[in-house]
Amino acid sequence: MVHQDQEAAVGVVEGVGAAAGPSSVPAPDGGWTTLFRWRGGPAAVEFESWSAPVPMVRWRDTDCWYAEVRMPARLRVTYRIRAGDEWYADPLNPVGAGGERSIAATPDAPPQPHWPAVGADDVLPLPLPPTRIRWASGRLGGRRTVRVHPVAGGGPVVLLLDGDDWLYLHPAVTAFDAAAAAGELPPVTLVFLPAGDRLAEYACRPEPWEAVREELLPRVADCGVPGDPDRLGEGEAGVDRLAGVHPGVDRAGDVEVQRLAHQEAARGRDADAVCGGGGLDERRGDPVRCRHVDLW
Repeated sequence: MVHQDQEAAVGVVEGVGAAAGPSSVPAPDGGWTTLFRWRGGPAAVEFESWSAPVPMVRWRDTDCWYAEVRMPARLRVTYRIRAGDEWYADPLNPVGAGGERSIAATPDAPPQPHWPAVGADDVLPLPLPPTRIRWASGRLGGRRTVRVHPVAGGGPVVLLLDGDDWLYLHPAVTAFDAAAAAGELPPVTLVFLPAGDRLAEYACRPEPWEAVREELLPRVADCGVPGDPDRLGEGEAGVDRLAGVHPGVDRAGDVEVQRLAHQEAARGRDADAVCGGGGLDERRGDPVRCRHVDLW
């Protein structure tokens, strides 16, 4: 597949101008073909929770490299450039997610105006949410510092897995507060849950979610921040991984789990696709009602 403007686009990199991030053209059978560019030595484009790394190809006898990546409709995803043993934000892309991460979006991706662009050298807005819970979990082991932030006075609890990423890499507090101030998000209470052993805790098994229900949510209810733990939503730093977790356990179905669209989740997926067929645990005959909610 050859990008229709490939030579001109790579020429921008080769010359004195600067490209404005990845460029996309419609693919013949649907979706998009997106061109990524890099100057220097051999490199690869690494996506977060979406695709395997894509090696870049050298453009003629120059220091310009490029990769053409097939993307589905309505995709927004974070990525970084790997060159040797180092990772970099895309220097040709002004839209960043902090650190070495950049953001690529297909032309039909829904706008997300409340997420600020964060460059590689930017510092996320501080201070951190002042309310914190020291959680020593009997089921999970170890100790965790869980921070809690009421948005517009607080409401249904939004459990943000990979909580440290949402605090230190992705400006979730800023985005939620801005969306609520614009009248585009109802009041919610954010709970930032860091992972101790990520693979074990987010695997498809009930124990982590029993710990959340039995241990953490009562602490949230008693922490002094307004919130409604009986209505629970969740988000995670990679929606593909999120689709595989068990956000609930054997229960009467009184908790509605809402899938929250966020920086990496504007993919137009329906509830069945996100929830893996609709059941948290269909083997127990206790499917959890899942609803995909585009917050902004």
